[in-house]
Amino acid sequence: MRFSGAAHRYGRDIDTDVIIPARYLNSSDPAELAAHCLEDLDASFVSTVQPGDVLVAEENFGCGSSREHAPIAIQHAGVSVVIAKSFARIFYRNAINTGLPIMEAPDAVDGIRTGDRVTVDVDEGLILNETTGESFRAAPFPPFVKEMITAGGLVERTKRQLRKD
Repeated sequence: MRFSGAAHRYGRDIDTDVIIPARYLNSSDPAELAAHCLEDLDASFVSTVQPGDVLVAEENFGCGSSREHAPIAIQHAGVSVVIAKSFARIFYRNAINTGLPIMEAPDAVDGIRTGDRVTVDVDEGLILNETTGESFRAAPFPPFVKEMITAGGLVERTKRQLRKD
């Protein structure tokens, strides 16, 4: 899987209430969630993010409440992959379960600024900042995780498996 887009960079400890404010959790509609993604942190995010863009953040991205709404909002807003120095464990699992690719790559975070053009090869664990020419490495996904992301998440992967059987 290969993704390319503009970087949107944020700080540390971006919690799930910032990713998708609790006042919108009465909806499970991905488009509705996406319309409010990061609005309390960056009111312009939803109007500037383009399909394929890359979200970049410091440490502890996705901390706070456990909710699948957060990775769903990010993905449906147009973000193709999230790169952070570290992720809250529950967000990490929710992202994989919903099919949102995420990569821990501290050096890449340090080398990417808002607006930089970034290409990510998830299969190889390669992150290229096309703006600066710098490249970075991250651990590629294990085959099972890659299969879940490619399928669109755990539920979709399970449906595919059941159809095969």
